[in-house]
Amino acid sequence: MHADTLSDQVRYNCDVSDARFAGHYSICGLALRLRDLFKWEHRLAPWEEREASEVLAWIDKKEQLWERLQNDDFISLDIDGKAYDPFDVNGINARLAPRGLFYGAGYAQSLKPSFVLGQVDDRHRHNGLAVVHMGAELARDLLTLPALSQGDVVVLRKEAARLFVWDQIFYVTPSRRPFLEYALAHAGIHTIDPVGLQRHFGPLLESLYPLFVRHEIGERRDTCFDVDRWRAMIAAFPHTPIELLLRAVKDMLADSGPNGPLRRIIEDHQAVSLGFYLVFHDGLGRQLFPELRTAFAAFAPDENWSIMGDAVHGVHRRASALARRLLALFEQGQSRGDLEWASEIMRREFLVPLERKSNSHPQS
Repeated sequence: MHADTLSDQVRYNCDVSDARFAGHYSICGLALRLRDLFKWEHRLAPWEEREASEVLAWIDKKEQLWERLQNDDFISLDIDGKAYDPFDVNGINARLAPRGLFYGAGYAQSLKPSFVLGQVDDRHRHNGLAVVHMGAELARDLLTLPALSQGDVVVLRKEAARLFVWDQIFYVTPSRRPFLEYALAHAGIHTIDPVGLQRHFGPLLESLYPLFVRHEIGERRDTCFDVDRWRAMIAAFPHTPIELLLRAVKDMLADSGPNGPLRRIIEDHQAVSLGFYLVFHDGLGRQLFPELRTAFAAFAPDENWSIMGDAVHGVHRRASALARRLLALFEQGQSRGDLEWASEIMRREFLVPLERKSNSHPQS
């Protein structure tokens, strides 16, 4: 079995998944994902750009391919003459580990099947979990995920993290820019200049790897939102605002919990990681848990870390309460045989107040 042969098979399944789910993204969201995929396929650095005509021609070919594949099924992966179901990650990785490769497969947001195949740069154990540092990626889909968890394995995708962090820096919104400037200043970088930042980007990126890994560990070790029940809830409300709500609560439980990144950031006074965490903390998660931004405003003048510590503990308590309430509503909906009722109650209790607040206080 040659890696190129396997990578072609995995890429095929990536294309089938992308073909089925491309329509789930907004125009802007799809454009951003296509840009990352283009850079990966052409082995470009995050800061490298090609002529618009070349990129548009590539997108046109990709869309033509998706049109041909959107009704196709995933194929089995042939490894040394044996066929493996593409979701048999344990069986596949048992064969690939001696060859220095790792294969990832699972379901992401909106239950989009996601696949990745890459070379292993490092393996170690942390907090009872195996941690794989994936280097060069041989196959991937539209999702630029800096890290993922698969059973008891946490995978840091270094190529994807590189694209993700660069994009977060150069497409930062005005409301998140103070956090970025704080982080870069503590990293000794005082201007957001693309050429200058390239010189510092490698060490900066490496300093953020633990942030991504600890998020995944926090998710695996969280006991407030039982993972099996959470997955059942996600499966019940795919591609809906309720799915986003459930993911935001689960993410905050992971990040603010005893095994998550925020506790370690505060214990070790990791200013760069704190700033970048708040840069990444956006969307529905930011709206649900504004306490972190409020605490940062009080913390920043003299860097009293106890302020951030108190905020993180408070956020974890509130996220735990939210998780219990969401689970109770889901179970009531199941007992009534009416999950639409549960979805509507969740929407009214948690999402409608955020919409009203957002409409009265627009944020960038």
